[in-house]
Amino acid sequence: MSAPSSPDLKAFRPGPLRPFADTSVSTVVAGFVAMMTGYTSSLVLMFQAGEAAHLSAEQISSWIWALSIGMAVCTIGLSLWFRAPIVVAWSTPGAALLISSLPHVPYAEAIGAYIVCALLLTAVGVSGWFDPLMKRIPAGIAAALLAGILFEIGIEIFRAAQYQTPLVLTMFFAYLVIKRYLPRYAIVATLLVGIAAAAVLGLLDFSHFHVAVAKPVFTMPAFSVSAIVSIGIPLFVVAMASQNVPGVAVLRADGYDHTVAPASPLIATTGLASLVLAPFGSHGVNLAAITAAICTGPHAHENPTKRYMAAVWGGVFYLIAGTFGATIAALFASFPKALVVSIAALALFGSIMSGLTNAMQDPKQREAALVTFMVTASGLTLLSIGAAFWGLIAGAITQFVLNTRRA
Repeated sequence: MSAPSSPDLKAFRPGPLRPFADTSVSTVVAGFVAMMTGYTSSLVLMFQAGEAAHLSAEQISSWIWALSIGMAVCTIGLSLWFRAPIVVAWSTPGAALLISSLPHVPYAEAIGAYIVCALLLTAVGVSGWFDPLMKRIPAGIAAALLAGILFEIGIEIFRAAQYQTPLVLTMFFAYLVIKRYLPRYAIVATLLVGIAAAAVLGLLDFSHFHVAVAKPVFTMPAFSVSAIVSIGIPLFVVAMASQNVPGVAVLRADGYDHTVAPASPLIATTGLASLVLAPFGSHGVNLAAITAAICTGPHAHENPTKRYMAAVWGGVFYLIAGTFGATIAALFASFPKALVVSIAALALFGSIMSGLTNAMQDPKQREAALVTFMVTASGLTLLSIGAAFWGLIAGAITQFVLNTRRA
């Protein structure tokens, strides 16, 4: 039986807003998995950076609260406005950067550096130059970039099988069987099977779980050249290269072009949100890539025009998580890591397949797409900039050298 045909997204124009009618089990689950993947993959970095900088528990909780509120408001607002799955996330490479740089700068000056970074991001969005740049990226390279970004997450299920074999194999074969007979419910059913299997295997641990509401802590910003140079500028570069560029590429690879989801207002909105929330500890929110692909892919909804609700539900879960701040970390710590990485990998299978298929369609772009995929999937990091950026650069150079007409 053939899969239902998808609407032509390039001809899609937002109709009446119908969030409840467009909600399905798959959109709710995709939103939850996206939120869970984002928090479990990098929340620990904030704790690590905060502890290294000797921040109080209240300041760290406020940091997580500010990020979560920014992500929730931007994700829900932008997704409803554009009727597209616009997922906003904190900058994971940025958080990693702060582990080494935050301890050497007074916290008030770090807040000032966050504000400078937010102003630069807002200026990029308002200027409108980002959309023309993204239009020049060949479709095959954009698709390969998506596949490369997601590849590292996708193979985690097989790495996890080495140390939690019974749990992972149970989830994998459950996914195959459910996908065969009830494809729309494959992810949610596999998640439930995974939780049940973890309980049977004694892998759930709720002993450290507790509930507490986060309280925002305001810090008056201060500005210094050293903090701007060591934190503000690097955060901006990392946000653009490792978050916004691949984030837009994910949207484009899944069919949401600039007429459906123009990049400039998305970046301007996240920049303004980062600006408002910086005094509460937020180091910045940007477009998501990996978590976005969970909401833009076929597992979120078989109809691409309704996948925006997956992002909206992800925003709702962000809001809930942010309200309880650091407590959410204790909840996710109750689940075995193998369960979390496995369900995230399975949710991304469709997007990886789509990316690889689209990357190899055009023979003239095929080799450049392959280079893009390999560099991005390698995890290469140079000058504190992640592999997604270098994959894009390598692919563009390959395309230019191999396909530029000789005089």
